[in-house]
Amino acid sequence: MRVYGLTGGIASGKTEAARRFAAGGIPVIDADEAGHDAIAPGGAAEAAVLAAFGPDVCAHGRIDRDKLGALVFRDAGARARLNAIVHPVIIEAVSRRCAQLADDGAENVIVEAALLGEHGVKDPWLGGLILVLSPATVRAQRLMATRGLSEEEAWRRITAQTPPESKRNIADWVLENDGDIAALHAQVDA
Repeated sequence: MRVYGLTGGIASGKTEAARRFAAGGIPVIDADEAGHDAIAPGGAAEAAVLAAFGPDVCAHGRIDRDKLGALVFRDAGARARLNAIVHPVIIEAVSRRCAQLADDGAENVIVEAALLGEHGVKDPWLGGLILVLSPATVRAQRLMATRGLSEEEAWRRITAQTPPESKRNIADWVLENDGDIAALHAQVDA
């Protein structure tokens, strides 16, 4: 089974591309979803996140992802602590799901994750890396429209990530998402 990474900056269109791959019959594993499961009540990383960040990231007796996100996107140290806690759990969940899909006979799998290819290095377990690029101004507008973020918060989140363009050198395929959804779909289908 070949595993392909699908990456790009926040609000670049990764999820839309992933949906299109899935519609074409390729199983998709969403690393963000694995991360959400990890910090959900009873999740494998919930206790460690609560111990690291305390009640400031809680609402109604559970971790509030909006509060946690606001903290880690303005504080690089907090982001590093969160990643150190959650990433091993995500990697384990993705590995388990890949093994299940291999057992089920899948030939190809897409792993959608924003942090693939960080530091200009392609993860050695990937058979290829697909990079979705979208102009930062478009991404900021999407974040404000779809997630209700202020312009300041949208830009904070965009600039907190490694610039997606820096991954172009290691990407095997680049999807330029600077048009409409149909244009992105056409690139996925190609």
